[in-house]
Parts: sequence; structure tokens; C-alpha cells
Amino acid sequence: MDGAAAAAPGGAEVALIPGGEALQSPNDNNLVVFPDSPGGAWAHRQVAAVAPQMVRHASGRPWLAGSWDAADLVVADAGPVRVAVFGTVSVTSERLATLISPVRALPDLDRLARQLPGSAHLLASVDGQVRFQGTVTGSRCVFTACLDEVPIAGDRADVLAGIIGAEPDEELLAASVTSGMFFAPLSERSWWRGVEQVPADSYLALPGNGAARTVRWWQPPEPQLSLTQGVDQVRERLREAVALRQPRQGRLSADLSGGMDSTSLCFLAAEHRPDLLTFRWTGGSAINDDPFYAERAARALEHAEHLTKPESSAPPVFSPPYWTSDTEAPRATTRGMNPVRTGIRLLVENGATWHLAGHGADELFTGSAAYLHTLLRRSPLTAWRQLRAHRALSRWPLGASLAELLRGEDLGTWWRRCADELVRPAPDGLTPALGWGARLPATPWATGDAVRTTQRLFRDVAAGIAPLAPDRGQHEALTALRSAGPVLRLLCREYAVEGLRLELPYLDDRVVEAVLSIRPHERNTPWRYKPVLAEAMRGLVPDVILDRSTKGDCEESVDRALQDHVPDLLELFADSQLARRGLLDVTKFRATLHTPPRSSDVWSAQLEATLGAELWLREIAARSGGPSAATAGLVRGGATPRSRVPDPEEAL
Repeated sequence: MDGAAAAAPGGAEVALIPGGEALQSPNDNNLVVFPDSPGGAWAHRQVAAVAPQMVRHASGRPWLAGSWDAADLVVADAGPVRVAVFGTVSVTSERLATLISPVRALPDLDRLARQLPGSAHLLASVDGQVRFQGTVTGSRCVFTACLDEVPIAGDRADVLAGIIGAEPDEELLAASVTSGMFFAPLSERSWWRGVEQVPADSYLALPGNGAARTVRWWQPPEPQLSLTQGVDQVRERLREAVALRQPRQGRLSADLSGGMDSTSLCFLAAEHRPDLLTFRWTGGSAINDDPFYAERAARALEHAEHLTKPESSAPPVFSPPYWTSDTEAPRATTRGMNPVRTGIRLLVENGATWHLAGHGADELFTGSAAYLHTLLRRSPLTAWRQLRAHRALSRWPLGASLAELLRGEDLGTWWRRCADELVRPAPDGLTPALGWGARLPATPWATGDAVRTTQRLFRDVAAGIAPLAPDRGQHEALTALRSAGPVLRLLCREYAVEGLRLELPYLDDRVVEAVLSIRPHERNTPWRYKPVLAEAMRGLVPDVILDRSTKGDCEESVDRALQDHVPDLLELFADSQLARRGLLDVTKFRATLHTPPRSSDVWSAQLEATLGAELWLREIAARSGGPSAATAGLVRGGATPRSRVPDPEEAL
């Protein structure tokens, strides 16, 4: 074997390539997966120079290569079966070896996949076959591509793109400028042509010979439990998820905004780390009541250290400099990254190495009234009572509410209607949120070509789409989670660049399954705010937090900051990569920034998406030496793909 050898957990051999350079940032774990075949061994040699670590198949051929912290990869053997868990887990190699002892084929891994707590990729090499899967929310993704005719895989699309010399997906760029808000399955599409993303409920199978295929292994639980029956399981899964987030060195920190989501994590973390370091910004909008609840929570966490900084000391949202460190996909959350980075650096200066945040909880514990579609057909009286409450709270007209609720539109028809309505103005008045999702008109700055491309893309989605679950409320929850997961994984990497590991317990598979086991009309009841989380945390978190019926509102300060930085944004887009590609009309973009639409929350989110796409293209151009250069440079020192796969004997 080339290079020095080191022992991995479970006895698997890890090759450390002398002088090897990480595929990406040294703070950023990543791996590439190869089939157990002569072609896989050849493909590994094409990237070996920039993949400093390696784990072999039981056959001796290369299996995993890349860069990772040794504690994040657990490998175990059971006869000819080799399994790896990559991420935030508590399983030991000895325990993993016991769990995989019955495994004889790839589907046998389903049981193990349903048992493991935490957030991790699961990989297996079984009798010449490879299984590779991420999490059911997409917070950990799987991508695949072909290097010549050899299927390979990885946990980062841009790494694979660099290996095969892929180019950005123009259709997604057009949709990002035109619509800005991606729902699954578009949220699960790779931004690189030739690189495919595996759906979150499926695993990738790499055979010894032949093409890769995806296999759906996960189904959402039937939502049959009442709130009372289900909250104990939610509490235990959340406790388990937070308990395994223990940094091996340094301090554990957590957001303490005052909201129910982050505050609950603080109290769960304090059960194991009473000296928890919490962080929050103080001040802000007068209509934001988060500070009141944060103060109450801080007093109850008497052994924790509370780090507070005035919001005025952070860069405002939408302020320059504008940049991204990630080339996998455009970042949808762009407006607040400079204050986020400021907060990360403060935490690192105070010794934090791992950080807990409540992202994903909104998608998990709240939803629209779309669940009423299924409830109406199962329990009409309950559905009618809840519709009345939703109408009272949201001021929906009765006629429009009934028309939307009785609409027999399937999901494919809804996507086609989204395509048609891109060229129509936004509806006036209050529209009941009872459909498959929010429909948005095209942004004012999207060119005609961008709009037409987006319409074709939406219609392509419509042609082959099916609901993620029979229950409409369950489908909506899964759509929200699988749309948020890929966005939040990019946020985790922003933290990693600054030296802090971001952990999101609400997106753990076991937590998600526990919550989705509860009936949607009890999860999303109009009479209470996040009732599942509130009852699960009852007795652990002060009642004043759990009985809160509001969510902090920061849009006033966001609108003000946006107007302050219009000149900066216009300067950035004066030489726009998106405009060069014929996707953005700079004149209309300038006019919109000067005279924003009335629905500022929607168009602000669309602006963020356009900004994210622009920054992404600029980072790609910077790394590859020019806007039209091939992207092989994304993998530093990356190999140029060869024109053929050598003879099998040669590959050995």
C-alpha cells in the first residue's frame, strides 16, 4: 500500500497519503466513495493525490477517500461485511460490529439505519456491492457521478464536479433568479450538470459492475398517535440527540434567542453541561419580544455562562462584504451571514468548539392548514372546527377557503399551475394557505429566457412527481424538512470555515420520526404554538417559555437595513455574472431595489436567492480562473479525467 498506514476503528486500514491536501477546507469533512471493482481502483488513483485519507473494501480495493476527523468515522467489520458511519454518532466500532453481524445483503442495512441516533451518513460494502445514504431530511446528502464509465459517489457535489469537470446547472440558476424558493424535489437536485443528488429517503447502490441505482428504503411513519401518546417519545429522542453532542475538546455553546426552539436545546444541553456557553444578540426591534423570554431563560440556567452582545455591534443584514466560501450550491440565506460570522468568531474566542442551534424546528413543529384536506375526509367535524379557527386567525374569506379546501388538484397539476402563474401578477387580498404550497410570480428582474426556462423546469417536475406521504399534512412536513435540510447543511459549513461545528438536533432522523408519528391536526392545531415541542419539554423548560404564543419579528430592522444597503447591492450587480448568462435584467433589478414591492417578506427572500446565485458563480469563477473555465480546479490540484478506463488487469 502506498503511504503510511494507520488503524481505523474496527481494524479497517486507513491510508494516509504523504503530502496529501484536503479536497476542500481543512475544517470541512468530506469523502468520495468508490465501487469495489477494478474501475473503482482506477478512479481512486485519479484523485488520490488530493485525498489524504483512505479506507479499503474487504477486498483490499479503495472504498472511501477524502478528509475527515478520525472521531467522525466509525468503521466495523463482520466477516466480509464492512460498514462505516460518518458524522455525529455515539456508536462504537465494537457495538457497530455486533449490529451488522446479521447483514448479508444491502437491504439488510435497513434495520441498522432505523436504529442509529444522531446525524450521519451510513455506508456499507457487502459482497462487492456498496450502499451509501444520508439523512431523511437531506441535512447530510449523497451525490453520484460517472468518471468516464465508472460510477463514484460523495457527500459533496462540488467535489464530484471538480473530479469530472462539470459545469453549473443553467436551469437551476434560471429558477433561482425567477422564483428563488425551492421545494422538494427541486431542493434535492444537484447544481452541477452530470452530478446527481440521491433523494433523502433513498440510498445509492454502487455495484461491482454496471450503473449506480437509487433504492427507496425509508417511509414516513403513519401519523396515528395523539399528542398525549407521542410527546414522551419526542422528549426521549430530543434528549438522546442533544446528549451525544459532546465536544471532545473545548466548550459546548448554544443559541439562547428566547425562542422555544433554541431555549429548549439549552436546557437539554445543561443536563450534561451545566457550564454551557450561551449566546444572544441584545436589542433590536421594539416589536420583537425575544429578549424578554431570553432573560427569563438565562436566569433559570444559573450555572451557564451567558455571552451577550448588542445587536448594534454586529454588521447589519445585507451589508458588504458579499462573499461565500462554498461552491457546492448557492446559499439561500445570504442577508445575515456577516452578523452570523461575527457571532461565530465571538464564540470561538470564548473557547466554543461545538454549537447547538434550533434550525429546522419551525419546519418540524409548525405547518400550514393543508392537513385539513386529509382531515376533512377522515373527520369532517374536526376539520370544520379547525378551519373556522384558522380563518379567524388569518382572516381568510369563507368562499375562498372552501374552494381551496375542496379543490381536487393533484400535486403534478399544482406544479403545472406554478409554471403558468409565474407570468401572472400576485393575487390580491388574503389567499388561504390550504394548497400544496406557496405559488409565487416571477421576480421583476428575471429575464424572459429565465422565466421560460423555469416554466419548463416546473413542468418537467410535474410530469413525474408523487406526494411524499398519503396524508397531506405529512407530505407538507416532509417537503418543508427536505427543502430546509440542504440549505442548513451549507450553513453548517459556513460555521466550519470559521472553526466552529454547528449541530442541529431537530433534524436527526429519530427526532423527525418521533414527531411525524403524531397526527398532523394535533401538531399544527390553530389554538396553540408548537404544541408538540411545548409538551415534550414540559417540566424541563420553564412554563413561561413553553406557553409563549408569539415568534420574534425582525422584519422591520431587515427592511431598514436593506434600504440602507441598496447602493452596495447595485454596485455588486453592476457587473453581474447572472446578467452575463442572460438570466438577470440589471435595469429592472435596479428599479425594484429603489421601489420595492409591497410584500417585502417574499421579495426579500427572492432577493436573497438571487444574491446567493451571484456569489456562487463568482466564487466558482475565482477558483477556476475565469467565468468560462472548466471547474476541475474546485478540487485543489484535482486530476484531469482520463479518456478511458484501463484494462481491468491494468487497474489492479
